[in-house]
Amino acid sequence: MTETRALALVSFALLVVRLYAASVVGFGDSEALYASWALHPQLSYLDHPGLVGLVARVIGEGAPPTPLRAHVVTAVTATLVPWLAYGAARAADAPPRRAAAAGLVLALAPVTAVGLFGLTPDLLLAPLWLGSLALASVGLREGDGSLRGAASLLGAGLLAGISASAKAPGILLVLGLAGGLVWIARAGVKESAAARSTWPWAGLAAGLIAFVPTVLYEARLGWPMIRHRLVDTQGGAGLSLRNAGAVLGGQLLYVSPVLAVLVVVVARDLWTKRRDDATSRLLFAVFALPLVPLLALSLWSQVAEPHWLAPAWLALVVHGARRGPELVSRRVTVAALATAALFTTLAHVYVLVPASARLVPAAPAETGSARMDIASELYGWPEVFAAVRDETRATATPFDPEGREVVVVGPHWTICGQLHAGLPGIRIGCATEVPDDFDRWLPRASWRAAEHVLFVTDARFPEGGGGQLPDHVLVGRREITIRRGGRVTRTFTLSLFARRQSA
Repeated sequence: MTETRALALVSFALLVVRLYAASVVGFGDSEALYASWALHPQLSYLDHPGLVGLVARVIGEGAPPTPLRAHVVTAVTATLVPWLAYGAARAADAPPRRAAAAGLVLALAPVTAVGLFGLTPDLLLAPLWLGSLALASVGLREGDGSLRGAASLLGAGLLAGISASAKAPGILLVLGLAGGLVWIARAGVKESAAARSTWPWAGLAAGLIAFVPTVLYEARLGWPMIRHRLVDTQGGAGLSLRNAGAVLGGQLLYVSPVLAVLVVVVARDLWTKRRDDATSRLLFAVFALPLVPLLALSLWSQVAEPHWLAPAWLALVVHGARRGPELVSRRVTVAALATAALFTTLAHVYVLVPASARLVPAAPAETGSARMDIASELYGWPEVFAAVRDETRATATPFDPEGREVVVVGPHWTICGQLHAGLPGIRIGCATEVPDDFDRWLPRASWRAAEHVLFVTDARFPEGGGGQLPDHVLVGRREITIRRGGRVTRTFTLSLFARRQSA
């Protein structure tokens, strides 16, 4: 079987699995938050720029999309990303079989095979990043003398700029692309004229112009996204062995062990070959310039996540396809792909097979094992939404028959995001320890002044909510137990508070 046929077969199999997953799982906690952004169109939020919120709004036709609708879109998009890697490798002059092998790497690596299923900024960043790489390679090869070359160079810069509206690391793609172009322009190679031409810089300018409204929006509000990401959420940050271990362990898990070793091998080779030709210069710049700040941030932050480094690896995938057997033997490549496929398969089985919940140690007194079972956040929310609707309607007054005056509050954005995405007609407040987006949408002073507050939490967070509501008294309490594979995986508590009557 050729690599291209293998890529087609793997893509089809993963698409089938993803479409099945779309029919049975809900939103992950982060996904739900991004879906809820559809209700609040903004140029940026505390966690990311606003493009993913716009996409969620389009999918949901002006409202948060349902998990099924969103995941059908993400399933198709995630399946196409490896083919974009194939195209980027071909654009960089990799032979078809090696380009298909590059596509297989992205198709099977857990960080993309599993991670791109969700409606997240990464799902938007990956195709924009690969598209920019592909167009830049085509443009440099064709030169600025042809319409195709000029359009490709223009498009490369434009996609790089747009990627910054998907996720902040897109700015690093802009810097990497610009740095690579400057390096090529000064190298005296045949592609230098194209790098010095108007088109790539006009594209970068157009992309940055598209991002300017986000920058101005952030500046007007006092840079809330930067403060949130680099200050408010970074308690205890600092270089440490713990952080270094987390970075290393995260790459072994998210990339898979053999592929992680190949990342180092390919990165070393790219360093050695960085001056060989214009494409190598471009790939090195788009790899190294983003990697340095992303790695530094990951080593410094205690809340860093393994996928933060993933954008930098995309250039290595293309370089590995160009070098092929000269760098890595076919046997090692097959072993790496097989190991990645095993990790990806285990991840899907763990999430999609209910009996896998039994692999997680039972929580004390069966209070729910959500802290350890990361798949638990994908299940049980429809039951919670139904219970919340019942409770709000039961509290309704003749002037509020649907119970819309009852404010629903969660203890953390992970709960609040799910509630807001699943209950768009109900006011949602949030009691996260640090300020979050909900503080702008429904300030704490507002929901603390409500006549009735329904506090929703699970076993990960403090029960009740009385500490947040000193002027209210508990008038009702309800528990909802979620089971998966016969095991209690989550227990939700709904506590209804009413305002104390003045003496």
